[in-house]
Amino acid sequence: MKDSRIRGADIVIKALIAENAKFIFGYPGGAIMPIYDALYDYEDQIQHILTRHEQGAIHAAQGYARVSGKVGVCMATSGPGATNLITGIADALIDSTPLVCITGQVPSYLLGTDAFQETDVVGISMPATKWNIQVHRVEDIAPAIAKAFHIARSGRPGPVLIDITKDAQVALGEFNYVPCLNIRSYKPYPKVSDKEIEDAAALINQAERPYLVYGQGVIIGKAEKELEAFLNKTGIPAACTLLGTGALSEEHPNYVGKLGMHGNYGPNLLTNKCDVLIAVGMRFDDRVTGDLTRYAKQAKVIHMELDYAEIDKNVKCTVPVLGDCKVTLAKLTEQVNSAKHDAWTAKFHELEAEEKRVVVGNDLLPTKDGLTMGEVIRHINEFKADDAILVTDVGQHQMVAWRYFEYKTTRTQITSGGLGTMGFALPAALGAQLHDFNRQVICVVGDGGIQMTVQEFGTIMQTKAPVKVVLLNNNFLGMVRQWQQLFFDKRYSFTELENPDFQKIAEAYRFKVQKVDKRDDLREAVAEMFIHDGPYFLEVVVEKEDNVFPMIASGSSVEEVRLS
Repeated sequence: MKDSRIRGADIVIKALIAENAKFIFGYPGGAIMPIYDALYDYEDQIQHILTRHEQGAIHAAQGYARVSGKVGVCMATSGPGATNLITGIADALIDSTPLVCITGQVPSYLLGTDAFQETDVVGISMPATKWNIQVHRVEDIAPAIAKAFHIARSGRPGPVLIDITKDAQVALGEFNYVPCLNIRSYKPYPKVSDKEIEDAAALINQAERPYLVYGQGVIIGKAEKELEAFLNKTGIPAACTLLGTGALSEEHPNYVGKLGMHGNYGPNLLTNKCDVLIAVGMRFDDRVTGDLTRYAKQAKVIHMELDYAEIDKNVKCTVPVLGDCKVTLAKLTEQVNSAKHDAWTAKFHELEAEEKRVVVGNDLLPTKDGLTMGEVIRHINEFKADDAILVTDVGQHQMVAWRYFEYKTTRTQITSGGLGTMGFALPAALGAQLHDFNRQVICVVGDGGIQMTVQEFGTIMQTKAPVKVVLLNNNFLGMVRQWQQLFFDKRYSFTELENPDFQKIAEAYRFKVQKVDKRDDLREAVAEMFIHDGPYFLEVVVEKEDNVFPMIASGSSVEEVRLS
């Protein structure tokens, strides 16, 4: 009788296929070689993307997950391969990105012996994962993967890690995959309380100056339509966090701007003037709140949140509304009164006009000789599609692009928010592009961050992903330099960069390239980039000492937002 058993390595691949994983982003090595050998036989069912570094693999998986709403998958070998994933794992945890990370491990009998490339990746990754496990037996592989996908995608999403010893990969076992739908001790969706909904509705109906702030939880919960319906009925002005951007079209009449350290003037300033603050799917990050002792103290706070751990963690709320915001927003909309708050909303527009006069005009229509980052984004808006995806790295360019890029649809803003990981953008843009080759993916980077994962040009070259890379080059670590200028007496300590010829690097990876340092050439260069049907690298030399405003200095109140 023919043996029906298969290797544990084959079980890994078949389980990923059973979970409808389309891509694996990874890098092979000794301890995971059996899984890569198995992968050779399934190339027609699942696609492996060979990145040039494990950090590139996990950031690419993040970009894919954030755009698609699906679980991203990445693989690495033991030791340095596994530890190179840790930054991306931590990034995914704080930004609630669903990932399944699979690492190879030395054989079970070598565990604890300091064998070649042995590292306790389970111990290292424990604080940075939603769940992790080390698998020693072939019969435990499929259940572990099923459980991992369920945990990664359900409730508040996050990264999980499965570390599989080499002997489990080569051992024989039966493949009988059963998707995980429930874990007895794991309740990712709290029961919605009708009392909480009633209390929240009562506060909103009595409010004279209500204000809604929304975050990525709206996108994760696929509650964009529910948010819009709530705002249409109540007439409440609404502002977004960095990761919540795109959940509501910026053309919506209730949309008043962006929150945070480099957000808009009115949304920050008026936080301390509202009487009821409704927070939906956001965690009151310090970049949004500034000094917590001076944040919205005059307001009654309604916090609509899926994760119980976020309730009262930073901002004490008057009424918590636990549950999936797709459900809670719909229930709340049924109980609130139809209303308009025209006079209150007008205050946001008055402050918006002041911001345009002092800041926006200088950014988008500058009179100085040097190019600004803002005018580059202005020209990108001119030629991009409505559903174009913006992927940014971390720094001044990130904040400028976020401020001025025109978001009209959901899942079009991909960036490293909570961790602020330089090097994120280039591989994340690749992952986003692989989800849909037909959508425009615009990767805006700085000259510091791009050099942290510049090797992923090679992955873009090999996949032929038509990513449009826009380098805003000021020969500085711009955000740190801005702080040094404003708060450290212009003591520019190790922030000026002596950069390589980026054009030659991009050309070596077969990108179409162009460099612009004159205003007269910028619009045409941006137009040409969008016409080109393959990967494109546009370097724009911008002012070295331009700053990003408005700005709330670290530890300051939202009322202390500066326009200059």
